[in-house]
Amino acid sequence: MKRIAYTASALALTIAAPAIAQTASKPAEQVEEVVVTATRRSERLQDVPLSVTAFSQAELTKKGIVNYDGIARETPGVVLNKASDNNVRFTVRGISTNGWGAGLQTTTTIYVDELPLTTIGNTVTLDPNLYDVERVEFLRGPQGTLFGSGSLSGALRVLTKSPDLTGYDSSALVDLGYTPDGKGVRQRYNGMVNIPLVKDAMALRLVGFYRDEDGYVDNLGTGVKNANKLKDFGGRAILLMRPNERLSVRLLASYEDSDPKDSSLTTPSLGERKRYSTVPDQYTTQTTILNGTLEYQFDGARLTSSSTFSNADALFNVDLGGTFNLTVPFYLFDTATTKTFVQETRLASDPGGRFDWVAGGFYLHRELDLDGEDRTTPAFLAARHITGLPGAVFAKFGSNTRTYELAGFGELTYRLTDKLSATGGVRYGKYGGTVDTHPGFNSAYFTYALLGLSGPLALVPNGAATTKYPSAKKASWKASLTYKPSRDLTTYATVSTGYRTPVYNARAGSVSTVNPSDLVIPAGAGSDNLTNYEVGVKGRFLDGRMSAALAAYYIDWKNIQVQANRQSDSIQFATNVGRAASKGLEAEVTFTPAKGVLLGVNGSLNQAKVTELTTQEATISGAVDGARLASPHVQGSFFGTFSYALNGQTQGFTSFQIQHVGSFPNGFPNTPGKAGVVSPLYGYTDRYTYVNLQTGARFGRVTATLYGENLGNSGATVYIHPEAFVSSRYAILRPRTFGIRLGYNL
Repeated sequence: MKRIAYTASALALTIAAPAIAQTASKPAEQVEEVVVTATRRSERLQDVPLSVTAFSQAELTKKGIVNYDGIARETPGVVLNKASDNNVRFTVRGISTNGWGAGLQTTTTIYVDELPLTTIGNTVTLDPNLYDVERVEFLRGPQGTLFGSGSLSGALRVLTKSPDLTGYDSSALVDLGYTPDGKGVRQRYNGMVNIPLVKDAMALRLVGFYRDEDGYVDNLGTGVKNANKLKDFGGRAILLMRPNERLSVRLLASYEDSDPKDSSLTTPSLGERKRYSTVPDQYTTQTTILNGTLEYQFDGARLTSSSTFSNADALFNVDLGGTFNLTVPFYLFDTATTKTFVQETRLASDPGGRFDWVAGGFYLHRELDLDGEDRTTPAFLAARHITGLPGAVFAKFGSNTRTYELAGFGELTYRLTDKLSATGGVRYGKYGGTVDTHPGFNSAYFTYALLGLSGPLALVPNGAATTKYPSAKKASWKASLTYKPSRDLTTYATVSTGYRTPVYNARAGSVSTVNPSDLVIPAGAGSDNLTNYEVGVKGRFLDGRMSAALAAYYIDWKNIQVQANRQSDSIQFATNVGRAASKGLEAEVTFTPAKGVLLGVNGSLNQAKVTELTTQEATISGAVDGARLASPHVQGSFFGTFSYALNGQTQGFTSFQIQHVGSFPNGFPNTPGKAGVVSPLYGYTDRYTYVNLQTGARFGRVTATLYGENLGNSGATVYIHPEAFVSSRYAILRPRTFGIRLGYNL
């Protein structure tokens, strides 16, 4: 599929004044300077010698970005692979063999403050509500030295907003939308109140949100129209205490209940916006996060100690009938509880000296308690005269997995001259884990179902067992040179590495019963080896009316972690294969040609492909030499905002956004385990152009915005699931949606 689709998404209005409105501190014609903490200290974005795209809350609201979808389309070199809300993975700079990553650690880590949300690719990962956040930062390129494993190609950081100690504040945002196709209604309600408890010393910030959004995909199997409905609600409370100028204590408690009612994946052959499963595919999560952060300002350095505990209860319920082309009922019902504790302590020098440095330690302990059942239907059992099962459950399994990561890290910048500086960083980590297998049972259900056998099924018990994974150690490093000929221009050259933790195979040592001479299942997959070479330039020009960033990179990716299949019996396992290279350009430019006018463009060019592969690696993985990785060649956006006076104190505005994403493959072209056999699951997403439009006005403290999404009503395919277990595998854009946003800011 390579059709061009024309769509439109919403641009919303900031609750406060539009981003280009004049303030007392800067002229309206200047581009706003952005401060980020990508290097674990506050710095101007243009001074940071790496590729970072940052979004303030005002920009998120103005552009209508409420979750990961908008972040991906607005960030050069990034695509989102989304089967459903809470079932998402990012690909950055082409570092992905497919968009699913079953059983493998993700290549891009998602953080909420100091908590890494992502673990492995095929798990439930919260797609958090983005309201009243301080900033979202997308760091591209390996971030192993400061953000650890899983940041092989980048890190996404969602930073919540701290209370304001100086005064009372409140805001609200209501978004009501309507999708004519399917007659779906979208409701989004958000509110915030900031309460100073002790002036300049203690304040409380409360945030609440609720979303009730009709879906846009009809499930023919369940008979539910607009089946992929979303209900999401929650909130957070943040208490900030600052007893003196040196010490601050921040306490956070948040909760989000995200409940997508069905998957968003479709089957094009069934018709427009249609999917098939006989039960809803669900990826729900109730996530609680507790955090305490202490900061103390010493003379010359700042200490930060952050302790985070999270508890996530999730459902991973999927109709796997596609495994047998819908001829045999097969359902997976998983319930999982993930408990995570993270402690990071770091000390960062105050900026401005000959040396800038940061040093710290990191500890993560994660416990995943999983209980699963494989089920069929009572009707199928009765029709085939199969008996002996407890209800419709033909297999029961479970495990308790405990993993840890312990690391020390540091970075040092030395200013050789006033304009030239050198930076070096290193992180050394140790990883390990233990798995306790819960007692369960298996049966010969598939044999009976596929061969037409009847009678009682014997339940074969699985006993409890404990497996301790051998610990592994890994170091990552970076080195860079930065040259600043002036305050408004930064150039840099960086070499950095990234890694993922090892993966251990449950069937390690297994010999094929079909062909004993075939490959013996290996112990697992070792860490990838990735090195990123990057040069870039950032600056402000034309007296601050233009900001620009340009980066060029070359990535050498060796020992690539993949999920493979043994040729004789198709048993799946993790292993390492070959080598790949990714090279590209990324650019971001923002310009204010006149008062009240803001224009911008960003984009990326990327070429990522397999460069080395043995015959055996090609057979077990399905890869071929020269195969493209799962990333578009071309991606970019062009946007603008026009602000103008209407009458009196009323200010009008109109904004647009034009985005383009090229097509890309959903995985390797051949069937894993079958040499030279083209995979029937292989395909390309659509290339599409996405046009945004919104207009509105601000009346005192109230802002009203009319918007339209997907005005071309495109059904472009933006993700293709690479496995046959599910019958519906194609994710599409949301159909045309109109709406209004009403914002209030005290």
